[in-house]
Amino acid sequence: QEHRNLLSQLESGQSELERLRKLEGDWESQQDRSSQLEKEVATLREKIHHLDDMLKSQQRKVRQMIEQLQNSKTVIQAKDTAIQELKERVSYLEAENLEMHDRIEHLIEQQVSQGGNGARTRSKSESGSSKRLPGPKPLPLIRVVET
Repeated sequence: QEHRNLLSQLESGQSELERLRKLEGDWESQQDRSSQLEKEVATLREKIHHLDDMLKSQQRKVRQMIEQLQNSKTVIQAKDTAIQELKERVSYLEAENLEMHDRIEHLIEQQVSQGGNGARTRSKSESGSSKRLPGPKPLPLIRVVET
């Protein structure tokens, strides 16, 4: 009977030993899996950090491009304003030029009429290019130009 008790204790001890070995094996595999997951987490953190750096760099580039675009728009607007002012000045000078031509023509006609010859008529190019308003100072000719 003592032999049976010892055999029974031996069997229960062996089964307990097997269970502990199995638990130990599970624990080792879980530790391996845990270390593998820690490595993956570290790699993913590195990738996220790298992507954040790239994103910040791209945002800086976009901000610089927007700033350059705004500066270019400002320069273009300034140049457009200058061009418009020059066009107005050219129109004014053309009107003044036409007025001077008319005055010269009038003076020539007066001299010719005093000399007995016929009056000279204005050429077609001079007559149709603008309208003058009466007054001591000629007003500028303003043309509307669509852009």
